[in-house]
Amino acid sequence: MPETRPETDAHVPAAEPLLEPREGVPPVLTTAAELDRAIAAFAGGTGPVAVDAERASGYRYGQRAYLIQLRRAGAGSALIDPIELPDLSGLDAALADTEMVLHAANQDLPCLAEVGLVPRRLFDTELAGRLLGYPRVGLGSMVENVLGYTLEKGHSAADWSTRPLPEDWLRYAALDVELLVELRDALYERLVEDGKLDWALEEFAAILTTPPKAPRSDPWRRTSGIHRVRNRRALAIVREMWEARDRIAQERDLSPGRVLQDSAIIELATKPPRTAAELQALPTMRGRGARRHQTAWLRAVNRGRALPDKALPEAGVAGDGPPPAHRWAERDPAAAARLAAARAVVTTLSETHHMPAENLVQPDTIRRLAWSPPSDLTKETVGEALRLLGARPWQITLAAPPLATALNNADHPANENENDTPPE
Repeated sequence: MPETRPETDAHVPAAEPLLEPREGVPPVLTTAAELDRAIAAFAGGTGPVAVDAERASGYRYGQRAYLIQLRRAGAGSALIDPIELPDLSGLDAALADTEMVLHAANQDLPCLAEVGLVPRRLFDTELAGRLLGYPRVGLGSMVENVLGYTLEKGHSAADWSTRPLPEDWLRYAALDVELLVELRDALYERLVEDGKLDWALEEFAAILTTPPKAPRSDPWRRTSGIHRVRNRRALAIVREMWEARDRIAQERDLSPGRVLQDSAIIELATKPPRTAAELQALPTMRGRGARRHQTAWLRAVNRGRALPDKALPEAGVAGDGPPPAHRWAERDPAAAARLAAARAVVTTLSETHHMPAENLVQPDTIRRLAWSPPSDLTKETVGEALRLLGARPWQITLAAPPLATALNNADHPANENENDTPPE
C-alpha cells in the first residue's frame, strides 16, 4: 500500500507556539472612515490576501459573520466588524483581481457573500491539504505540520456575536490569518512537486462556480431522533413543532437548539400532552428555555392533532437518488455488484494518489453511477456520466477508464479475465 504523507516533515523543526500577531492585535474596524483607510491599505498591498470569518454557530440564528479577518503583505492585518460595517463591496472592488486564501472556504463563502466580499480567485488551504494526503487538515494541524507553529484554538466555538469582543478572542482571530498566506505558498510548492496543482486549481474554481444547494423541501425531517417517530400523526406534530421553533428562533435571533432541543420535539410528538401541566411534566421540558414558550409548543401539538388525515405528511419521502446502499443486494444484486466494483476502483486510486476517496470521486456520484450506469459502458460514456454528476476534468481523466472496466466486469463477470486492465 502506498505510504501516506507523514504528519510532519523531517525538515520542519519542533513546533513553536505562535502567541502574538507580528504587528500586535489590530483594532476592530467599526466606522466608514476606518474601513476606507483599510481598503486603501489592502489595495496597495501585494500578493494574495488571507481571509477568515467568525460566526456564532450554536448561538445565533443563521450563519452570518460577526468578525472578518484579513491579512496581506504590505497592508498587515485587519479585523472588521460586519455588524457595524455590513457593506464591504468597496473592499471587494479593491481586491477584485486578488487571490483570496481561505481555509475550508465553503464554510465562510456564504457569510462573506452576505457582506459583499466574493472571491474571483481562490486558494483553499484545507482542500489543498486533502489533495496532498495530509491526514489532519484543520488549520492548526496544517500550520503545525507544514510551517512548524502551533496556533491557540480555544475560541473556535465562542459566541462571536458578543460585544465588545474580548482581547484574547481578537488575538486568536488575528492569528488565524497570520500565517495563512505562508501556508498557501508552502502548499502551492508541494502541489507542484506532486503534480497536483492543476487538480487543485480545478477544485478551487469549482468551489467558486458551483451554485449553492437548493433549500431542503422538508427541513423538519432532519430533526435528530425522527427515526423514533412511527406514525404520520406524530410526524405532523414534529413538523408543527419544528416550524414553531424556527419562527421563534428567527424572531429572537437564536440558534433553534437554544430555543428547544430536538429531543424535546421528538418527546412531544411521541407523548403529545393535552394540557400545560402534562407538557411541563415531560423530562425534556423542564429547562427555562423550553418552558418560556410552552404556550406555543402546546398550540403546535394541537395543530398536529387537528390536521385531517389527507394533510398528514407521508411517513417517508423518496429522494431523487438511488436507495440506501444497504438495500441494494436485495433489490438489485447487479447494481450492488457494480457498486462494490466501483468503490474498489476509487479506493485503489485514492491510495495511489494519496488523498481521501471522497476527494477523488464523491460517494454519491459513485452510487448514482452504479445504480444507473450508461447502457454502453466505455470510458467516454462513463466520463460523460461523471461530468453530468459534477466531477471535474481531472477526476474524470483518472477515474473514467478504470470505472468503465470495473462496471463492465461486474455486469459480465465471465469476461473479467479478458477485459480487466489495471486502473490508470
